[in-house]
Amino acid sequence: MTTQAKKNIRAGLGVLVMLSLLAGVPVSADIYMYRDADGVMHFTNTPSSPEYRIYIRSSKPRFYTPANINKYDRIIKEAARRHGVDFSLLKAIIQAESSFNPQAVSKKGARGLMQIMPQNYQALNIKDPFDPHQNIMGGTRYFRTLYDRYDGKLALTLSAYNAGPTVVDRYQRIPPIPETERYVEKVMRFYRHYKNST
Repeated sequence: MTTQAKKNIRAGLGVLVMLSLLAGVPVSADIYMYRDADGVMHFTNTPSSPEYRIYIRSSKPRFYTPANINKYDRIIKEAARRHGVDFSLLKAIIQAESSFNPQAVSKKGARGLMQIMPQNYQALNIKDPFDPHQNIMGGTRYFRTLYDRYDGKLALTLSAYNAGPTVVDRYQRIPPIPETERYVEKVMRFYRHYKNST
Protein backbone atom coordinates (compact mmCIF):
# COMPACT_ATOMS: atom_id res chain seq x y z
CA MET A 1 0.00 0.00 0.00
CA THR A 2 1.39 3.41 -0.96
CA THR A 3 2.03 6.20 1.54
CA GLN A 4 -0.65 8.32 -0.15
CA ALA A 5 -3.19 5.50 0.10
CA LYS A 6 -2.44 5.15 3.82
CA LYS A 7 -2.90 8.90 4.27
CA ASN A 8 -6.22 8.75 2.43
CA ILE A 9 -7.42 5.86 4.61
CA ARG A 10 -6.39 7.74 7.78
CA ALA A 11 -8.15 10.85 6.52
CA GLY A 12 -11.28 8.85 5.70
CA LEU A 13 -11.28 7.25 9.14
CA GLY A 14 -10.85 10.68 10.70
CA VAL A 15 -13.89 11.96 8.83
CA LEU A 16 -15.96 8.94 9.93
CA VAL A 17 -14.95 9.46 13.56
CA MET A 18 -15.80 13.14 13.33
CA LEU A 19 -19.19 12.43 11.74
CA SER A 20 -20.01 9.81 14.36
CA LEU A 21 -19.24 12.34 17.08
CA LEU A 22 -21.42 14.92 15.38
CA ALA A 23 -24.28 12.42 15.15
CA GLY A 24 -24.89 12.86 18.88
CA VAL A 25 -25.03 16.63 18.60
CA PRO A 26 -28.55 17.97 18.06
CA VAL A 27 -27.21 21.00 16.22
CA SER A 28 -26.75 20.99 12.45
CA ALA A 29 -23.87 23.20 11.26
CA ASP A 30 -21.53 23.78 8.37
CA ILE A 31 -18.26 21.90 8.79
CA TYR A 32 -15.02 23.35 7.43
CA MET A 33 -11.82 21.46 6.63
CA TYR A 34 -8.19 22.48 6.28
CA ARG A 35 -5.38 20.14 5.19
CA ASP A 36 -1.99 21.20 6.59
CA ALA A 37 1.44 20.75 4.97
CA ASP A 38 1.72 17.24 6.46
CA GLY A 39 -1.60 16.19 4.95
CA VAL A 40 -3.41 16.21 8.32
CA MET A 41 -7.05 17.26 8.02
CA HIS A 42 -8.41 19.74 10.59
CA PHE A 43 -12.17 20.21 11.06
CA THR A 44 -14.21 22.97 12.70
CA ASN A 45 -17.61 24.62 12.57
CA THR A 46 -16.05 28.04 13.29
CA PRO A 47 -13.20 28.60 10.83
CA SER A 48 -10.50 30.87 12.21
CA SER A 49 -8.47 31.38 9.05
CA PRO A 50 -8.98 31.59 5.29
CA GLU A 51 -7.31 28.20 4.76
CA TYR A 52 -10.50 26.46 5.92
CA ARG A 53 -12.92 25.46 3.15
CA ILE A 54 -16.51 24.24 3.41
CA TYR A 55 -16.55 20.45 3.79
CA ILE A 56 -20.12 19.63 4.82
CA ARG A 57 -22.86 22.22 4.33
CA SER A 58 -25.75 22.24 6.77
CA SER A 59 -29.13 21.94 5.12
CA LYS A 60 -31.29 22.86 8.09
CA PRO A 61 -31.73 26.09 10.03
CA ARG A 62 -30.13 25.80 13.41
CA PHE A 63 -29.87 27.49 16.73
CA TYR A 64 -26.45 26.83 18.16
CA THR A 65 -25.70 28.03 21.66
CA PRO A 66 -21.97 28.38 22.34
CA ALA A 67 -20.68 27.34 25.74
CA ASN A 68 -19.48 30.88 26.53
CA ILE A 69 -22.80 32.53 25.67
CA ASN A 70 -22.93 34.67 28.85
CA LYS A 71 -19.21 35.37 29.22
CA TYR A 72 -19.39 38.88 27.72
CA ASP A 73 -22.80 39.96 29.06
CA ARG A 74 -21.32 42.65 31.32
CA ILE A 75 -19.52 44.31 28.40
CA ILE A 76 -22.53 43.89 26.10
CA LYS A 77 -24.80 45.55 28.69
CA GLU A 78 -22.35 48.43 29.09
CA ALA A 79 -22.17 48.93 25.30
CA ALA A 80 -25.96 48.65 24.98
CA ARG A 81 -26.48 51.37 27.60
CA ARG A 82 -23.78 53.65 26.24
CA HIS A 83 -24.96 53.52 22.62
CA GLY A 84 -28.70 52.92 23.08
CA VAL A 85 -28.80 49.53 21.37
CA ASP A 86 -30.94 46.61 22.56
CA PHE A 87 -28.88 44.12 24.61
CA SER A 88 -30.54 41.11 22.96
CA LEU A 89 -29.82 42.52 19.50
CA LEU A 90 -26.14 43.06 20.31
CA LYS A 91 -25.87 39.54 21.63
CA ALA A 92 -27.52 38.21 18.45
CA ILE A 93 -25.05 40.14 16.27
CA ILE A 94 -22.08 38.79 18.22
CA GLN A 95 -23.36 35.23 17.94
CA ALA A 96 -23.92 35.62 14.18
CA GLU A 97 -20.55 37.30 13.65
CA SER A 98 -18.22 35.16 15.77
CA SER A 99 -20.17 32.63 17.88
CA PHE A 100 -18.68 34.47 20.87
CA ASN A 101 -15.12 33.66 19.80
CA PRO A 102 -12.96 36.73 20.58
CA GLN A 103 -10.16 35.36 18.36
CA ALA A 104 -12.37 34.90 15.27
CA VAL A 105 -10.92 36.06 11.95
CA SER A 106 -13.01 36.07 8.77
CA LYS A 107 -11.80 35.29 5.25
CA LYS A 108 -11.90 39.02 4.53
CA GLY A 109 -9.85 39.88 7.62
CA ALA A 110 -12.59 41.05 10.02
CA ARG A 111 -11.59 40.32 13.60
CA GLY A 112 -12.92 39.69 17.06
CA LEU A 113 -16.36 39.25 18.56
CA MET A 114 -18.11 41.78 16.31
CA GLN A 115 -15.85 41.13 13.30
CA ILE A 116 -14.40 44.62 12.81
CA MET A 117 -12.46 45.33 9.62
CA PRO A 118 -8.92 46.76 10.08
CA GLN A 119 -9.72 49.98 8.19
CA ASN A 120 -12.28 50.84 10.90
CA TYR A 121 -10.02 50.39 13.95
CA GLN A 122 -8.83 53.98 14.20
CA ALA A 123 -12.28 55.56 13.77
CA LEU A 124 -13.70 53.19 16.40
CA ASN A 125 -10.79 53.66 18.84
CA ILE A 126 -9.76 50.00 18.61
CA LYS A 127 -6.11 49.25 19.30
CA ASP A 128 -6.54 45.50 19.83
CA PRO A 129 -9.47 43.97 17.89
CA PHE A 130 -9.16 40.75 19.91
CA ASP A 131 -9.79 42.59 23.18
CA PRO A 132 -13.48 41.87 23.95
CA HIS A 133 -14.15 45.27 25.55
CA GLN A 134 -12.60 47.30 22.72
CA ASN A 135 -14.24 45.15 20.05
CA ILE A 136 -17.74 45.23 21.52
CA MET A 137 -17.59 48.95 22.27
CA GLY A 138 -16.27 49.77 18.80
CA GLY A 139 -18.66 47.40 17.03
CA THR A 140 -21.66 48.75 18.92
CA ARG A 141 -20.66 52.32 18.15
CA TYR A 142 -20.39 51.45 14.44
CA PHE A 143 -23.74 49.62 14.51
CA ARG A 144 -25.40 52.65 16.14
CA THR A 145 -23.99 54.93 13.43
CA LEU A 146 -25.54 52.68 10.78
CA TYR A 147 -28.83 52.43 12.71
CA ASP A 148 -29.12 56.23 12.74
CA ARG A 149 -28.11 56.45 9.08
CA TYR A 150 -30.96 54.11 8.09
CA ASP A 151 -33.54 55.75 10.40
CA GLY A 152 -33.84 52.72 12.67
CA LYS A 153 -34.66 50.29 9.85
CA LEU A 154 -33.14 47.17 11.35
CA ALA A 155 -32.93 45.05 8.17
CA LEU A 156 -31.04 47.83 6.35
CA THR A 157 -28.77 48.41 9.35
CA LEU A 158 -27.87 44.72 9.60
CA SER A 159 -27.32 44.55 5.83
CA ALA A 160 -24.96 47.52 6.01
CA TYR A 161 -23.10 46.00 8.97
CA ASN A 162 -22.53 42.89 6.85
CA ALA A 163 -22.09 44.18 3.29
CA GLY A 164 -21.21 47.83 3.89
CA PRO A 165 -23.33 50.97 3.56
CA THR A 166 -22.31 51.63 -0.05
CA VAL A 167 -24.01 48.41 -1.18
CA VAL A 168 -27.15 49.10 0.87
CA ASP A 169 -27.34 52.68 -0.44
CA ARG A 170 -27.24 51.32 -3.99
CA TYR A 171 -30.22 48.96 -3.46
CA GLN A 172 -32.15 50.77 -0.69
CA ARG A 173 -33.15 47.36 0.63
CA ILE A 174 -31.49 44.12 1.74
CA PRO A 175 -29.01 43.60 -1.11
CA PRO A 176 -29.55 40.50 -3.28
CA ILE A 177 -26.37 38.94 -1.91
CA PRO A 178 -26.92 35.43 -0.51
CA GLU A 179 -24.42 35.91 2.33
CA THR A 180 -26.11 39.15 3.43
CA GLU A 181 -29.61 37.69 3.14
CA ARG A 182 -28.56 34.73 5.28
CA TYR A 183 -26.83 37.05 7.76
CA VAL A 184 -29.92 39.22 8.32
CA GLU A 185 -32.11 36.13 8.75
CA LYS A 186 -29.62 34.59 11.18
CA VAL A 187 -29.31 37.72 13.35
CA MET A 188 -33.09 38.10 13.48
CA ARG A 189 -33.50 34.45 14.49
CA PHE A 190 -30.94 34.83 17.29
CA TYR A 191 -32.51 38.17 18.30
CA ARG A 192 -35.96 36.58 18.69
CA HIS A 193 -34.41 33.79 20.75
CA TYR A 194 -32.65 36.17 23.14
CA LYS A 195 -35.69 38.46 23.43
CA ASN A 196 -37.86 35.49 24.37
CA SER A 197 -35.25 34.23 26.85
CA THR A 198 -35.06 37.42 28.93
